[in-house]
Amino acid sequence: MIDEVYRRIEAHAANPVFIHLLPEASVEQRLRDLERSPRTLPLRGRTFAVKDNIDVAGLPTTAACPAFSYIARETAPAVQKLLNAGAVLIGKTNMDQFATGLVGTRSPFGACRNAFDPAYISGGSSSGSALAVALGITEFSLGTDTAGSGRIPAAFNNIVGLKPTRGRVSARGVVPACRSLDCISIFGRTCNDAASIFDVLHGPDAGDPYSRTGEESYLPLETFRFAVPTPLEFHGDRAYAGLFDQALARIGKLGGRRVDVDFAPFLEAQALLYGPWIAERAAEGFPLEAMLPVTRQIFESASRYSAPDVFKAQHRLAELTLDCQRLLQDTDVMVVPGAPTIYRISEIEAEPIELNSRLGRYTNFVNLLDLAAISVPAGFRPDGLPFGITFIGPAFSDRALAALGGRFCGEQALAQPASGAVRIAVVGAHLSGMPLNHQLTELGARLVGAARTAPLYRLYALDAKRPGLVRDAGGAKIEVEVWELSPGAFGTFVAQIPAPLGIGTLELEDGESVKGFLCEAYAVRGLAEITRLGGWRAYSRNSGG
Repeated sequence: MIDEVYRRIEAHAANPVFIHLLPEASVEQRLRDLERSPRTLPLRGRTFAVKDNIDVAGLPTTAACPAFSYIARETAPAVQKLLNAGAVLIGKTNMDQFATGLVGTRSPFGACRNAFDPAYISGGSSSGSALAVALGITEFSLGTDTAGSGRIPAAFNNIVGLKPTRGRVSARGVVPACRSLDCISIFGRTCNDAASIFDVLHGPDAGDPYSRTGEESYLPLETFRFAVPTPLEFHGDRAYAGLFDQALARIGKLGGRRVDVDFAPFLEAQALLYGPWIAERAAEGFPLEAMLPVTRQIFESASRYSAPDVFKAQHRLAELTLDCQRLLQDTDVMVVPGAPTIYRISEIEAEPIELNSRLGRYTNFVNLLDLAAISVPAGFRPDGLPFGITFIGPAFSDRALAALGGRFCGEQALAQPASGAVRIAVVGAHLSGMPLNHQLTELGARLVGAARTAPLYRLYALDAKRPGLVRDAGGAKIEVEVWELSPGAFGTFVAQIPAPLGIGTLELEDGESVKGFLCEAYAVRGLAEITRLGGWRAYSRNSGG
């Protein structure tokens, strides 16, 4: 596996994806160490890359500015969570300097090139992180997102980019762009994959003053209303405009009902990001003399704004937030193009600020308005360049957006959890169509979907009507159904379960942990083991039950 990773890095050496690459020998040692780790680690052996404004202990952090470079003493909590989950770091990736840009060309380490046509931009600022996934070098990666840096490179390179709710993933150990707005973002090959990485990453961090938690926002998946901004702007890109129309039609077939909304307050909000909010970037005190000319020009523009200007902008943003909330109150999700168009590297070099500004039309407002978003692939132009769309939802709708994005992309994934719901895996008579399924449905339980456990369980026939599931490291994958109940209904359901059965925590094949039926080990001694059949339904068919 590692040989293939480094072969691909060499094959794409002309595209400056990485700023710092870990030696192949150290990565191989990491894998050897993981061979002795529990097989239940959710990201065991999965490769990833990290944007070079995120700290990894012992490695340089440059933020694409060599004069700023330092050796990190501690690993950012987000990266450490991935390592603790068994992931394998390959390297630190190229980026627009100080995360200031949406193009991927503003780096002294070289301009990143689109994965589908090297004449075109990769998008930024998380350019290298997106390319690491798009080029098949790593399975996932981390970027950052302040103005769209975790979404635009995804749209331009035909991958998924999840921008979580502000504060849900710790941003400690990140070189800030706008500290109050910054988010660590996730690049993956599928929405389900991005959601599984998010499940590892999110959680409170007492050391991050912007860290926060909240109740998961539920979005309907079967019948929903989606907002589309008017007027739309594609800067003459008819192919992108046509692909967006096709995407909207596909969303309609999924059960969505379109609602056009006035885009004016969103545009006014986004204009603040490179207006008075540029002062927040400048406040970090980065070395202007070491910056690329275009980066320095942007930072120096902060001098145009006074402290009163910043406070006025904050007050105006609060008003705009209310306006936007009112516009979206009768919808469930907003759908926008990933970007209005895409440019050649030569075009960006000739007009770096104006064209970069155009790219942020559908992204800049999201963090300012405290929204979550996911960019998903949505087709290709006739010249072979990718197009993406972005689903935008309220704060804490991260997993719900991933579930909706998965439906759009045709993924077979477990549905999102309902707000406050408890997930439980059933293995026997509570399966759909089985004698005790009514105990779930009468409590208002909702079927999420069929799944399988991790290969850690053995199945026994307690009697003709009940199986017993026992955890065993030498076990196999067992078929289950995952259901959701409200906390109160879950308590009522558990109270009905007789010994030797009980409710514990089950590991699913995709790494998710849910509540589920387990049997006390003493009860299966001497009983027939039916693990080889893979599940209770197969046993019932074979036994005539």
